[in-house]
Amino acid sequence: MSATIITAPRTTSIRSLLGAGVVATALASAATPAVAAAGLAAGISLDIAGAPIPVPGFATLTAFFSVIGLVIAVVLARFARHPRRAWIRTTVVLTVLSLVPDVIVDAAPATQGLLMLTHVVAAAIVVPAVARRLPE
Repeated sequence: MSATIITAPRTTSIRSLLGAGVVATALASAATPAVAAAGLAAGISLDIAGAPIPVPGFATLTAFFSVIGLVIAVVLARFARHPRRAWIRTTVVLTVLSLVPDVIVDAAPATQGLLMLTHVVAAAIVVPAVARRLPE
């Protein structure tokens, strides 16, 4: 007697992945300027090298880089052996790398911390939302 193992096909609906990603991008693009505005209201400067970062700029950059992340997710869904694991590893590395400019920028330490916080907030929203739509 032999046993046959049947596995479910490893498919991801790109539409589902993109839908979740777009919603997460919108949420993150609303959250990061809110965090920046709260920091500004608390007295944290948004000046880098003497020039202020406009609060709406946080939404723009969050959306831009989240869309790049969605492209990465689609590629991983198609070509990676373990898309979810690859996505999480890739986004953790990219999030850490995104903090490097905040550390070396000509800004007050509180400003640097606020900038890093916005990156972490965006990642905390987008990464798990997309990961849930990727197969193991």
